Amino acid sequence: MNTKSASSFITQYAIYIVLFVLVLGIAVSDPRFLSVDILRDILLQNSTRAIIALGMAFVLITGGTDLSAGRVVGLSAVLSASMLQISDYPRRFFPDMPDLPLWAPIVIGILAGMVIGLLNGWIVARLSVPPFIATLGTMVIVYGANSIYFDLKPNESQPIAGLRKDFTNLGTGFIGPNGPYSIPYIVIIALIVAIVVWVVFNKTRLGKYMYAIGGNIQAATVSGINVKSNLMKIYAFAGALYGLGGVLEAARTGGATNNYGNMYELDAIAACVVGGVSTAGGIGTVPGVLVGVLIFGVINYGLTFIGVSPYWQLIIKGLIIVAAVAFDIRKYLAKK
Repeated sequence: MNTKSASSFITQYAIYIVLFVLVLGIAVSDPRFLSVDILRDILLQNSTRAIIALGMAFVLITGGTDLSAGRVVGLSAVLSASMLQISDYPRRFFPDMPDLPLWAPIVIGILAGMVIGLLNGWIVARLSVPPFIATLGTMVIVYGANSIYFDLKPNESQPIAGLRKDFTNLGTGFIGPNGPYSIPYIVIIALIVAIVVWVVFNKTRLGKYMYAIGGNIQAATVSGINVKSNLMKIYAFAGALYGLGGVLEAARTGGATNNYGNMYELDAIAACVVGGVSTAGGIGTVPGVLVGVLIFGVINYGLTFIGVSPYWQLIIKGLIIVAAVAFDIRKYLAKK
């Protein structure tokens, strides 16, 4: 393999090489890290983050960004959890509400995310507000609205707990015998979401338009694409995924507060960028996003596993993000 071929190989598979090096480095320090139960734990803890990152990828590929994602996660978690408490819980959010079908609060949480996503898309597309500012504004609005809801009597800002078993089972249940070889439901849900998103990205008109808008919005407009309408659909789709992520996060942790999802948008953006989603728009893949999530999952879990200080973990994550963006910008400038 000549130098040019080697460089091309490294460029194409850089994120997979980074993931391999991370796992290898941690495993050298502590070989127990390569056990099946550790892999299961990493997948379990990062399934909701993968769903949120896939939602963020929709927006980033159009050349935008979404700072409201984390607060949408929190709102969906609080909404679904508040309606799925056991009937005899002493601090029930809705004391007189009959037990609802499991699907109803889940759908409400997802729809709440979709509505906020649609609002983001409307502000960006119809009012021509830059995505950074538009979603910064909705981030604050959603957090305020969620906090007001969370503070309603009789809850009065107490953590929402006592969730029904059929709901928490979505986040903690599994298929197969109890042990490292069981497959958590939440991992299966994340995999199904990833497949659906892959189909949208690669096999639908919306996916084709999404890449076209991110690649060159002027050219997309001239070619007859309804940019405004499609941007609203894309932001709505992203919001629905944030909503699903919030619902599953409440199920996984067995509770919710109005601070759930705080800073999740930054983790999602970082995972996307590290996974090859271009900050300039027009480029990004589902496998890349999933590997980006895994990279940060390995950092968070693996470095804690071998006793590395959380402060050093932040430094390492920051360096990886800066390196990924710098690499992306160099590729973008080289094409111009």
